[in-house]
Formats: sequence, C-alpha cells, structure tokens
Amino acid sequence: MEVSTEMLVDMLREVEAEDPIDYADLPFGEQELRRVIMNSLVERHHLVENGMSVSDIHAMYLLSTAKLVLENTVLHARLLLLQEHQIDVESLLAPFTLKGKR
Repeated sequence: MEVSTEMLVDMLREVEAEDPIDYADLPFGEQELRRVIMNSLVERHHLVENGMSVSDIHAMYLLSTAKLVLENTVLHARLLLLQEHQIDVESLLAPFTLKGKR
C-alpha cells in the first residue's frame, strides 16, 4: 500500500494528540508546519532510498531520530531551568523509554 504525504500528515497529527506540542504564538499554522516538514522528509527519503542500503537507511533514520530527541530534551531542560524548575535526567528521558510499556 502506498501512503501519501497527506496521509502521513494526518497520522502525525494523530500521534501528536497523545503528547501535544505547544505551538503557542508561532506565526504559521500547525497543519501547515506538519505538511512542510512531512514533504521535506518524504523528499529526503526518496533521494536516499535508491542510493543507500537498507541497513544504511535504518542507521540514518536512527541517527536523525536520536539527534531530534537529544535536541528536544536539551530545549525542554533549558525551558524548565528558565522557569526555575528542578530537573533530573530520568524524568526528562521518561517519555523516550520503554519502562512500563511492555
């Protein structure tokens, strides 16, 4: 089954519903941002899928995901510190662990 970019955008919105993102006062629409990002990722995938082995593609996606999780965690920690909250690594990483999800 071929999945369209629009279907992926809708799926992203559904995934996001479980852990909503605070878009606050950003000067663009949430759906527009999802669509632009998904289009970019699909385009990148099509560029690499023919020139890389499956294991290299998996490694690239794992590294990309790890960088995004790391960046998100650092930004979240900075925000908490600016709000003068106490932070610890375990609570910051809890959303990314499999504890209790087995």
